[in-house]
Amino acid sequence: MRHPVPVIVLAQLFGTSLWFSANSAADDLIREWGIGVADLGTLTNAVQLGFIVGTLGFSISGLADRFTASRIFAVCAIVGALVNAAFALLVTGMATGVPLRFAVGLCLAGIYPLGMKLVVSWVPERAGSALAQLVGMLTLGTALPHGIRLAGAGWSWSATILVSSGLALLAAAAILSLGDGPHLKRRHDAPPLRLGRVFHTFSIGDFRASAFGYFGHQWEIYAFWTLAPALVVLSGLAVPGSPALSGFAFAIIGIGALGCLVGGWWSQRIGSARVAATALVLSASCCALYPLGVAWPNWAKAALLLLWGASVVADSPHFSALSACACPPEIVGSALAFQNAIGFAITMGSIHLGTAWVGDWQAAIAWLLLPGPLLGLLGLAPLWRRPPT
Repeated sequence: MRHPVPVIVLAQLFGTSLWFSANSAADDLIREWGIGVADLGTLTNAVQLGFIVGTLGFSISGLADRFTASRIFAVCAIVGALVNAAFALLVTGMATGVPLRFAVGLCLAGIYPLGMKLVVSWVPERAGSALAQLVGMLTLGTALPHGIRLAGAGWSWSATILVSSGLALLAAAAILSLGDGPHLKRRHDAPPLRLGRVFHTFSIGDFRASAFGYFGHQWEIYAFWTLAPALVVLSGLAVPGSPALSGFAFAIIGIGALGCLVGGWWSQRIGSARVAATALVLSASCCALYPLGVAWPNWAKAALLLLWGASVVADSPHFSALSACACPPEIVGSALAFQNAIGFAITMGSIHLGTAWVGDWQAAIAWLLLPGPLLGLLGLAPLWRRPPT
């Protein structure tokens, strides 16, 4: 296969559109189910919890490295498409909606980290820039439901969600056709994949520094994506339920794909650690400034939110690239899945608090996210202080 990376990143875009598919229908769900913003946070956290349980299962058992990544990806994308369709067509309230969103999260555990492993298996020599494309597609996949909602303004909320299921099926077909790359195959002298061997990775200093940077980053990113529509409303840029709100939310989340691509290009010159550190500094600055900009002109508030959206995810692929390079090649899949599991457990706290407190805190909710990038920068310090190689 001459061009595997575009196939993988496009499949990642389609597969991860399942992640926030329900969030694109937020206003309709609030109206039809009689729920509040905190309940939407519960639906989002159900996906996060499913993802955590799934990635822990893949990593601790070693399943992420026992079977081919392409098959795991395809099976999870197909099952995720079916579960997402069931949410769109059958659910009438939180009691059935939460378990189905949890099941979507379980399936995403076989899409996101296994997509990263696929990239490394094809192009390990340029993992940073290639993973930047992959995470860029994850970002667009996250924004895509808002874009679908905007494009199909007259559609029902269930029809919007069903589009994500169709895209996930296309992702499964593409990855099955591609298969795994020639790298990351087990050496004949590699230690056996014992239960829990992945815990060994935290004894490796470089992996530990990358992982701690990632954990700080995770406190901020998914809470920011979940709160993006609320931040737009609080800025006075759009009103709830308007097409402008969907447009702004799509732009603010989707611009992260551009941030990833720029960061991937820049990493070839200054190294992944310094790109990640720069992105953490920028997103921390946006967290700090947002509550102070209430009286700013609309163009300045929009610019700040777009900068925040671009920088909040630009560091993500570089944590994965640094961690993949630091750990033994035969457990890359398990290590990335385990790192994801802990990181996404952290997101549940910030999502829960952010959606519960945004009504009282208003614009100051941004300061709830600020400790994440600051602590991430501190954790990553051993790597970004080192001269690039």
